[in-house]
Amino acid sequence: MDNNILEIKNLQFSFRTYGGVVKSVRDVSFNVRKGEILGIVGESGCGKSVTSQCILRLNPEPPGFFEGGSIKYRGEEIITKTDKEMRKIRGTEIGFIFQDPMTSLNPTMTVGKQIEEVFVGKGNMTRKQKKERALEILRLVGINEPERRYHQYPHELSGGMKQRVMIAIALVGNPSIIIADEPTTSLDVTIEAQILDLLMELRDKFQTSIILITHDLGVIAKMCDRVLVMYGGKIAEKGTVDEIFYETAHPYTAGLIKSIATLDTSKEQKLVPIDGTPPDLFAPPKGCPFAARCEFAMPICSEEQPEDHRLSEEHICACWLQHEYAPKVSVMKGMEVQK
Repeated sequence: MDNNILEIKNLQFSFRTYGGVVKSVRDVSFNVRKGEILGIVGESGCGKSVTSQCILRLNPEPPGFFEGGSIKYRGEEIITKTDKEMRKIRGTEIGFIFQDPMTSLNPTMTVGKQIEEVFVGKGNMTRKQKKERALEILRLVGINEPERRYHQYPHELSGGMKQRVMIAIALVGNPSIIIADEPTTSLDVTIEAQILDLLMELRDKFQTSIILITHDLGVIAKMCDRVLVMYGGKIAEKGTVDEIFYETAHPYTAGLIKSIATLDTSKEQKLVPIDGTPPDLFAPPKGCPFAARCEFAMPICSEEQPEDHRLSEEHICACWLQHEYAPKVSVMKGMEVQK
């Protein structure tokens, strides 16, 4: 589509270790459109962060390496770019908000200097212009007394303030895309809501595309236009946020939804966990990665990778239950036959 600014096709990324090769990302394809918020959800180790870091080539290479696929930003291939070429994209074209501001900010540098680092080697801005831009961004992300904060060190700021600084660093170069890797993990609920509201305001104001990586389905429901559900290094299901929550097609997505409490959950009602453990990506299963934990698993699920079944223009599910010959079940209700 014409409004796709990022297109990822059949991406495969692995890591060489002493124990063997870890197949972290396996045949992942998706796109990002201008001005949308795309959510990537899944449990720890499913490949969310590695996939997002591939976009900016932030995974160490080696031990990491691309086994195949394509990442195109505005039609230009990212995978073949040199490190020098990538430095022109990082921060200015695509910004990244890291998972933990406590460890992602440099404790030996002031906040102002860390924001200005984005401009190193880019353009001919004067020192005064860099400072003015840094203060402007600090105001934009809701930091009070920006002149004072500019001269402070990270340890002098609260957790919420540090996260706002991380967002400021991601925004300072006016990027087209911001990748937010679990941006509210270490924050309390009140500050989390403020940070999420800030991201939505920035999207609405500048039409910046946001890739939001999280394990929190509540955040996905509030923030996102479209959602990718990842499991075992692959995309299990993708679609609009309404399709994922109200027309759930993959048993893993259903398991995630049924394992969280809602406002309607009574205190007597037990949450339903997903039994079992994620697959070993040193030796990925030859069939569906979720087959060993799936209550609906059929013999073919362990033998062959499921095909991508298109359920609507946006809604795609990689599950054998969607095959025309499969039994008709409701993944949200169990083995109840659909009328």
